[in-house]
Amino acid sequence: MPSAERERPADIVAGFLAALAIVGGCIAVAYRPVPIGVFSIFVGLVAAGMSGRHERLAAAAVAVAAAGFLAGMIIAVITNHALW
Repeated sequence: MPSAERERPADIVAGFLAALAIVGGCIAVAYRPVPIGVFSIFVGLVAAGMSGRHERLAAAAVAVAAAGFLAGMIIAVITNHALW
């Protein structure tokens, strides 16, 4: 690959962080939404700040993490499960 087409290391890390935020947002729906959801949103925001090339993935990660947090909170309150 020519050096102009290669990804920077920060872009690669941002992609992995965005994927981690998406997975965390999905897990927050089923298990302990407050710590996992807040952490996932934070990781997604860090990925969005780092990323130059994966902007859409990072935006999707923040959206999925926030939706997972909200859905997890709703489900936990309705079913009387622990939030922490």
